[in-house]
Amino acid sequence: MANGEERTATSDQQLASTIGYHVRVDGVTVFVLAGGRSSRMGSDKALLQFGGMSLLELALQTGRAIAEEVYIVGPRQRYQQYGEVIEDVYPNCGPLAGIHAALSATTTDLNLLLSVDMPLMPAKFLEWLLRQALAARESIVVPDALGGLQPLCAVYRPAVHAATEEALKRGDYKISHLFTVVPTRQISMQEILAAGFSAEIFRNVNTSEEYEELVKH
Repeated sequence: MANGEERTATSDQQLASTIGYHVRVDGVTVFVLAGGRSSRMGSDKALLQFGGMSLLELALQTGRAIAEEVYIVGPRQRYQQYGEVIEDVYPNCGPLAGIHAALSATTTDLNLLLSVDMPLMPAKFLEWLLRQALAARESIVVPDALGGLQPLCAVYRPAVHAATEEALKRGDYKISHLFTVVPTRQISMQEILAAGFSAEIFRNVNTSEEYEELVKH
């Protein structure tokens, strides 16, 4: 590349940083987990409206800001109108089955799993999280925020697939058990705050009361 082209590329990157454009991260697939039964909500929370779009549409928009490959994990018949859908190999086994389905389908080293019920999650944080994962040797990179680990806003490498398969086969559906058997990098709240993010971005919507509070946000 000529010096002039290098300067132009650098200038473009600086401009993008200044005005807040998101830079897509290569070698990444985003999977939006939308297949929950929403039993506490009483209706499909993926289709709840927030800011003029459904929570699912919002999560997909956020994912597409940072990756070219973005998929929905859930029932195909319910969500296929919104994008390409990956269905659980082990139905009705909770979010762990969603992670397993994503890792069964992926062709990339980094796989960002994002729950559909985190409407305050900005693409800028996900981009930052992926940068941490790129620099990490561990197979899982998970934030520790709002009083606990956030496995449905985390990055997984394909090596985690075997552990999810084994857990599902023995009926152990707790995602937290993965962190005891797979090398995991836990990102502290202090690191997250130091990077300029708030714990509020991890706020999720499980009940109608939480949804009403979100709409008033």
